[in-house]
Amino acid sequence: MAIEDMVKQLNELFDKVEEFLKKVKDSESQGDFHAEVLANRIEAAITRLSVKGSVYREQLRRGSGYSFQKRLIHNLQVLITLREDLRAGWTESVVELVHADTYSDYLEMAEALLAKGYKDAAAVIAGTSLEVHIRALCVKNGVTTAVAGKPKKATTMNADLKKAGVYDGLQEKEVTAWMGLRNSAAHGDYGDYDHGKVRRFLDGVHAFIKQYPA
Repeated sequence: MAIEDMVKQLNELFDKVEEFLKKVKDSESQGDFHAEVLANRIEAAITRLSVKGSVYREQLRRGSGYSFQKRLIHNLQVLITLREDLRAGWTESVVELVHADTYSDYLEMAEALLAKGYKDAAAVIAGTSLEVHIRALCVKNGVTTAVAGKPKKATTMNADLKKAGVYDGLQEKEVTAWMGLRNSAAHGDYGDYDHGKVRRFLDGVHAFIKQYPA
């Protein structure tokens, strides 16, 4: 999910809380009911837009025992913190973790397929994860991902990342080799590689994503 979409969701909830606080002239029980609903919605949004172990989730946990309206105000403060950090670009590590979780899901799928003997499908899925990560690395490091309005090929972006000093020539060559294996799988050249090469491919992509987070 893009940062702009995250901020938009948080803004919508912020507006709803602001509206509630302006109109809270109902009975105490009704006010508590709406406060609880809004507090729960904020908690769900922050949990959805952050990652396990983040400071935002820890802050939510600290307010879990508060009364309804006090919990609402507490959660609103956490929402504002997350929203402003997103706007300021101070959540890079959070975004990297979200990306890492996404790539991990794909790689886990590839691992499961390889374990069942489907080396070709595993290679294609791992290669897709690698290409998406390469593109994300370009965005992170200010490397263009398109030429004349058309997306660059993964091999071009790989070379551009090397030129930009994101990683060295040895890493570039390794990524090129991985992409070659992925292309063989995608084009049906299944005899170009074996189970062991796909195993090393998956291990290499795991390490690459960890060493160069995007």
